[in-house]
Amino acid sequence: MNPTIGDIDSQPEHSRSDESDIKKSQDATICVVGLGYVGLPLAVGFDQEGYSVVGFDIDDTKVETLRSGMDTTGDLGNETITESDITYTTDSNEIAHADYVMITVPTPVDQNLQPNLDFIESAGNAVGNHISSDTTVILESTVFPGATREVLVPAIEETSELICGEDFYVGYSPERATPGDPEHGLRDVVKVVGGMNSDVCDDIADLYATVIDAGVHKADSIEVAEASKVVENIQRDLNIALVNELAMAFDSMDMDIDTRAVLEASGTKWNFHHYRPGLVGGHCIPVDPYFFIHRSKQSGYTPRLVEQARTVNESMPAHISNMMIKELNQAGKTLRDSRVLVLGLTYKANVADIRASKVDGIIRQLHEFDIDVVGYDPHGDNNLMHEKFGIPIQEENELSFEAFDGVILSTPHREFYDVDLEDAQSRMNENPVLVDVTGALDAEAVSQADFAYRRV
Repeated sequence: MNPTIGDIDSQPEHSRSDESDIKKSQDATICVVGLGYVGLPLAVGFDQEGYSVVGFDIDDTKVETLRSGMDTTGDLGNETITESDITYTTDSNEIAHADYVMITVPTPVDQNLQPNLDFIESAGNAVGNHISSDTTVILESTVFPGATREVLVPAIEETSELICGEDFYVGYSPERATPGDPEHGLRDVVKVVGGMNSDVCDDIADLYATVIDAGVHKADSIEVAEASKVVENIQRDLNIALVNELAMAFDSMDMDIDTRAVLEASGTKWNFHHYRPGLVGGHCIPVDPYFFIHRSKQSGYTPRLVEQARTVNESMPAHISNMMIKELNQAGKTLRDSRVLVLGLTYKANVADIRASKVDGIIRQLHEFDIDVVGYDPHGDNNLMHEKFGIPIQEENELSFEAFDGVILSTPHREFYDVDLEDAQSRMNENPVLVDVTGALDAEAVSQADFAYRRV
């Protein structure tokens, strides 16, 4: 009979660290399941420390690209991939050779904003089909508290016919990857780990300590580790929601109050927390709060503040487009004859990922007023951007401001800081408007270039 969730915690006598023949550090084989922006750096990190590493993914194209020595994330570099000894494969049989299996598959929310853990169940089933006894499975994907035991463990047991706590072991270590941020890579951020018991936790902590320079934090339980990840991003979501709401409120007061000037003044106090208004995109901050909301409501409590923060931040695209519409009207433009250039379509500066971008909300609102919208992004794939946003995309290295009435700087890629504002203004229609979502540009320089300038 399989142990219940409670039983798993009560079986330290079966932990890996009690086995006399446990493999030590670099003698272990590690299989990373899922080779996205989380899994690939993880695989590379362990490979660089001398482990035997298998990188498994169901995407044939991704695996072939990695085998050819090409970095699929854009953060590691092709040379890093070429120099690695990782075995990239779509053959799930390779899982059988692993001492540790690390699962880094996506965990999105569905159209009803409910957690979708289908990828975890599928990964668990695949691992279960090939897992060997005495293997430790570590989940890194973001989940609600309890999901490792309630979703992953049953999925593995279903196909393996093994018992968690007797035949295999589980732990949780939340990913903390920051794409496009070289200062906060795998080695630079403290790793939180939780195990099904203290011995498994110690074993996992020792494993990660070989690749994490910043140190390892042992959580009291798997559930604490799971909760820590969603809370990290809930806190950021709440703080950004506060300054976003301030920006919308100041804009409604019609007093010419610049939100960023207010925050600058407030920030002179030693204990003020510095956040700036803007779009909240990406795979973590706009998603993770819903995992917490879901689990909390299951227990009978509605976290209203967390829900309200999501509502505020999801309203920002409409607010930004309304700023442009208001400025076009004040400039005497006819909306249906106006053309707006959106600079930056990816979800974050200096990355190529458009999947979690919130810019589409701005575009949809402008289209509702029959405003013609064109996009430009030096990092995103033009075909994918055209398909996702449904607008013409200017070709890379062919940025043109010719005959536009307004510009929205939505994602502040490094390339945009070098734009000649006076030249851009001279090529646009009369009385051009510039809305700077992140406040990236120098306000005085924009005004000197004779734009009607607004920043969120």
